[in-house]
Amino acid sequence: MAEQSRERVGVYIDFDNIVISRYNQLHGKGAFAKDKVRNHVASSADADPAISDRIKQATVDIGAVLDYASSFGSIVISKAYADWSVAANAHYQKQLIDRAVDLTQLFPTVLSLKNGADIRLAVDVVEDIFRLPDLTHIVIVAGDSDYIPLAQRCKRLGSYVVGIGVSGATSSSLAAACDEFADYDNLPGIISVTPAPAAVRSGRGRRAQSPAAEPAAVPVDQATDAPAEPAASAQHARSAEPAAPSGTGTAAEAEPEAAVGPRARKAATSLLTRALELLANNDLEWQHASAVKNQMRRMDPSFQERNFGYRQFSDFLKSRNNTVELDQKSPSSPVLVRLRQ
Repeated sequence: MAEQSRERVGVYIDFDNIVISRYNQLHGKGAFAKDKVRNHVASSADADPAISDRIKQATVDIGAVLDYASSFGSIVISKAYADWSVAANAHYQKQLIDRAVDLTQLFPTVLSLKNGADIRLAVDVVEDIFRLPDLTHIVIVAGDSDYIPLAQRCKRLGSYVVGIGVSGATSSSLAAACDEFADYDNLPGIISVTPAPAAVRSGRGRRAQSPAAEPAAVPVDQATDAPAEPAASAQHARSAEPAAPSGTGTAAEAEPEAAVGPRARKAATSLLTRALELLANNDLEWQHASAVKNQMRRMDPSFQERNFGYRQFSDFLKSRNNTVELDQKSPSSPVLVRLRQ
């Protein structure tokens, strides 16, 4: 019999947060409210087919989220918080039930339709930590800065905190408060899709382009219309798919770091330099690449070389050859790195 994992994981999903963020990411800031997606019923006779297409394009793959969470250990708790009576959430019920996710019903109590998911989720997480002392990992699927105190308290209580959020709608402070933070778009199994053109987003009567007919593209930060600086996946996430041949696939696949802006590239280089300077205090001239990566992730949980288009951390290091030197005695020996003198 296979040995059972000692790591036990609790997954808590602020469902409205992730669904609305994904829709707005692809179709424009505030598009979820403008398109009245919450109560849109595709089978209705007066339903706008263009909006139905946008909803389908922005469907969140909960299976990919749970698969990623399971890489940390055995999932013993999985809860999703939303008002499941509204149409926008109701069509997810089968997908969630098939993965044994506990659907927690939250009815809106104010005119703004806010259902208090953040408070209920936080209460349940803290209660479960005390009720189940062997719960080792807490996975929070949301990007709201309201969850920062929860992440900090979970870490203080001894849990390893993992965050998952949508690029462009995630608080950088929340990512820093977690032990690790993953961008939904970078989860294994998530297929990148192109945000709908502005002309299609603004006209309700026009049919949105089919996701299958659109080339993949990097998610756009709605606030700046510039490529977002993505949050990172966990250090033990599966390897990215092989890069596409020249002329095919995304820019990130064809050319490393094409998906991130110069500010993100400069920040990554600065992070690498700081990590090596800190590790130099151990009086060793050469550092193991794995130790360097661990130090970088301790300083910035959102770092992951995959976000810069590299399959391995050693490839990321090679791209910084003006900053660092590498040494590897043989293909099977560890990669050593030091700051270039």
